[in-house]
Amino acid sequence: MPRPPMKAVRQQQLIDATLISVERHGLHHTTINTISDLAGTSSGLISHYFGGKQGLIEATLKHLLDELKLALLSRTSGKNLTSIERLFMIVEANFTEFQRSTPATKTWLSFWSQAVHEPGLARLQHINNQRLYSNLLFSFKQLLPESEAITASKQTAAMIDGFWLRSALSAYPEKEFEQAQLLCKAFIEAVIIQYGEHQCH
Repeated sequence: MPRPPMKAVRQQQLIDATLISVERHGLHHTTINTISDLAGTSSGLISHYFGGKQGLIEATLKHLLDELKLALLSRTSGKNLTSIERLFMIVEANFTEFQRSTPATKTWLSFWSQAVHEPGLARLQHINNQRLYSNLLFSFKQLLPESEAITASKQTAAMIDGFWLRSALSAYPEKEFEQAQLLCKAFIEAVIIQYGEHQCH
């Protein structure tokens, strides 16, 4: 495989360094200098490639979103999955080893709090929310009438986000993340079974 261009390598180094800096110092205390020191590059590269710290912060969030997207694609592309299997893969994609790593969890938590004040981060978070909901709705529509599918998708999205947040803030996150996946999958099964029971009456 051809080597990626140096620009892409440097950009990824700075994004990786941003994740580590946010893990160690928090978003507010992450600076151009803390990032460039961790990346082993000059601080001028941040302005050159991203236009400044805010551009790099948004690029780092996009990286987290891309990892979510790739995690789902790797589990679903080219595979003949049932609708419920695809729903389970959506759950798993949100609880990958990367997404529950300390750098990722601390960065997500920082982004969520900062999105209230930063329109760019709020826009990216909205994209993330809509993508999760749309993916869930696509599969639930194969199993439930539209109104029930919409409700089930909103509930499942809220459960995934809520369990992820509780797990990330837990004293024992690894154990909590594992249980969170199981609970989200159990909820999906329960919703489908519950609707099937309604149809029988």
